[in-house]
Amino acid sequence: MPETMKPRILLIGTGDTKADELLFMRDRITRAGGETVMMDISVLGDPPYRPQHDKHAVAAATQTTIAAILASGDENSAMSAMARGAATLARELTEADAIDAVIAIGGTMGTDLALDVALALPLGMPKLVVSTVAFSHLIPPERIAADLMMILWAGGLYGLNGTCTSVLAQACGAIVGAARSAIRPKKDRPVVAITSLGKSCLNYMVELKPQLERRGYEVVIFHTTGMGGRAMESIAAQGGFAAVLDLSLQELANQLTGSVVNSGPDRLENAGKAGIPQIVAPGAIDMVDFPAWLPTPKELADRPFHAHNRLLASATSGPDDRRRIARAIAEKLAQAKAPVAFVLPAGGIQQWDREGESLHDPEGLTAFVSEMRSAIASPVELHELKEHINHPAFAERVLQIFDRWVAAGIVPAGQATAAA
Repeated sequence: MPETMKPRILLIGTGDTKADELLFMRDRITRAGGETVMMDISVLGDPPYRPQHDKHAVAAATQTTIAAILASGDENSAMSAMARGAATLARELTEADAIDAVIAIGGTMGTDLALDVALALPLGMPKLVVSTVAFSHLIPPERIAADLMMILWAGGLYGLNGTCTSVLAQACGAIVGAARSAIRPKKDRPVVAITSLGKSCLNYMVELKPQLERRGYEVVIFHTTGMGGRAMESIAAQGGFAAVLDLSLQELANQLTGSVVNSGPDRLENAGKAGIPQIVAPGAIDMVDFPAWLPTPKELADRPFHAHNRLLASATSGPDDRRRIARAIAEKLAQAKAPVAFVLPAGGIQQWDREGESLHDPEGLTAFVSEMRSAIASPVELHELKEHINHPAFAERVLQIFDRWVAAGIVPAGQATAAA
């Protein structure tokens, strides 16, 4: 936005219960050089100020009324209806170029609504949630937008105090600064997503990234440690990629085996639903992650173990779990609305499963490969390699499939290819 313009900040909250906090935030946004656009999401009462978008406008955005919402009879359904209206209205304001950023405050109720609003907005639109449950495991991964910012609203239960105003002031300064500095993603080149872990575990992106860039694509690599896969799924759901190279599915395996290090139950689904072509591989699906600062889960106590750092440790899943994971992968890919190729490196699927390494488990690998062969069905293409996933032959095969799809018009041509 031009430096001379005041960033327009959409401020969302329940004005009937949090008027003091919202008016304080309006003042801080003004002091920071912003302009506040107020959206009231109250249901029972009315705020002591006049918001630009009142609760009746929020209800109307989802084709209902406050009276009808009240008649629903419980607070959960009422706030869910307001969330739909707030998300719709915020998206309309964004599309009309009427706002530059969004900030919302709340406890569990307000946070629940704010998460829906954030998911409805495009990548690059600054969005910040001030919440009493920020960073809590109450918030499932699939509710978190790819570029959402959160801050814990310490002391934010009832009324203003020195602790909570300190947090609110920081949040207001942050959202005004983000609005001034935000850069929306460019669309001058088709975007290809790649999922991976660090080079010590999976290294195919070292070859794939420059090769795809030479072909005229912007390459975005997502770190599959829970929120990385969540970000990829969030952007894929909005149709943000020309192709997805989903080569590290560890988060899906984690979710199926009960690990908290996951990206939600819709992992490996959104690109297919959005009609985005996918090349998929089972990178690191044999590892079950858990916090290194907690005791090893009992069910993994006797399994091969690897401590990555003080935050993250992994153990291998057993043969039965790997068969179950293989079937789940095949089921998700079968639902895709665009071409899918599955590349199966029978020689191994992450660095530490090699002979002599800490997670070497040939029985488990054999069980997975065998189940995967039988689970994948047409029209999904199956490409089996005898090599390890970190062998150059794996990246070569992925590029061969990708180039064939470009030639066939399945994947849009990169800018370099189109200009040639």
